[in-house]
Amino acid sequence: MTQNGNGVKDRYELPLTTESHQAADHYVDALDMFIAQTYGVEQEFERAVEADEGLAVAHAALGLLQLYRSAPEEAKKSVARARALAVNATKRERQQVEAIDLMVNGRNDKAYRLIQEHLKEFPRDILMVRLASRVLILGCSGAGVANFPEELLAMVKPLASDYGEDWAFLGQYAFAHHETGQFSDALTYAERSLEQRPDNANASHSVAHVFFETGDPDGGSDFLGDWLDGYDRRGPFNVHLSWHQALFQLATGRPENAVSLYEGHIRPSVIQKNFGSLQDAASLMWRMKVYGDGEPGPWNEVLEIARPAAENPGPAFRDAHAALAFAAGGHTEEMGKLISGLNAMAGEGNALSREVMLPLAKGVEAFANGAYDDAADNLDGLVDQLARIGGSHAQREVFEDTILESYIRSGRFDKAQDLLHTRLKRRTSVRDEVWLERTMGEAAD
Repeated sequence: MTQNGNGVKDRYELPLTTESHQAADHYVDALDMFIAQTYGVEQEFERAVEADEGLAVAHAALGLLQLYRSAPEEAKKSVARARALAVNATKRERQQVEAIDLMVNGRNDKAYRLIQEHLKEFPRDILMVRLASRVLILGCSGAGVANFPEELLAMVKPLASDYGEDWAFLGQYAFAHHETGQFSDALTYAERSLEQRPDNANASHSVAHVFFETGDPDGGSDFLGDWLDGYDRRGPFNVHLSWHQALFQLATGRPENAVSLYEGHIRPSVIQKNFGSLQDAASLMWRMKVYGDGEPGPWNEVLEIARPAAENPGPAFRDAHAALAFAAGGHTEEMGKLISGLNAMAGEGNALSREVMLPLAKGVEAFANGAYDDAADNLDGLVDQLARIGGSHAQREVFEDTILESYIRSGRFDKAQDLLHTRLKRRTSVRDEVWLERTMGEAAD
């Protein structure tokens, strides 16, 4: 926090509407912790509020964190308080509060448009840079954003000169680069970020993605294993980075290590559940099911965090992973509700539901029931549409793998081989090479 003739400012020289130096110090520290994804960030924002109850942006940030730990009612109360206080704040702070309010109330599409305009006027508002990636990853329109990685990079690239070597921005910049296939640049930016702030889980996340996308699970396992040893397991990224480590273990033929990671760091009954718990648990268990590596835990635990998707379908990324849990766990009632809800949304003109989510959910259900012809019929043609549901490529690959395995099990070996050749051009993969040999052998038979 700094102070000059213009009043109290954050470390990006942006004014904060407070007269409390203590509140500003806590807010600045909390913002850095939020970007780095370290443990204790919510408590630090609470300290900012305790020092100055009128600091609107701190209330809004608390609302965002409450949303992420699956406490939506708390989140709505916090952003309502932030809105009331923001009438006396700066334009930048008011718009930040508004964007978070929109996110908390499920309006990612409007939040994204506001963030786009906001960053043109306030490029050094690092929280809004972070939120830009969140709304795109989670999906921000009924049609889905088919090219969201490119759109994210196009948004943040013009901001690079405003940040220079700032560690927080470099971590965000790295993510945009590896999702667009620029792995060398992504690794460079992430490593430069980690040199300044070694505990930056956001940057370590990008390093893990680079190892994953370049087909180096041994390198990824070594890096992430060492880094996680020094990371507080209560930290908000512990579950997700443990998920990445589990994928490396599966790729190197050590499913027992993946099971151990699930049991200790990912399983819903043993961790503090958050916004990402559903996709991390469901996708790892489903992958192991598809790969024939067994399933590490009971699906009923995942059902508990997937059930809201059946009651109120909407966010595509969440719903896609809920479909995995419902199908694999044999929860036909919940799957039926999800599909009915998606049908209703499609009937109301939601293109994403009609073109992607409905065939995806039906295909997943058919696959779990062993109806592989039906699964392949529904899933055929979806590979190039998966980006529309949001998430990183590493997260979406579970659906790509399901499509691939449905082709193989339904005897559509030419389609499986085409997909495998495309993947192997992108990166090496022992599993894909085994799959390719399998399709060639079975096709010959």
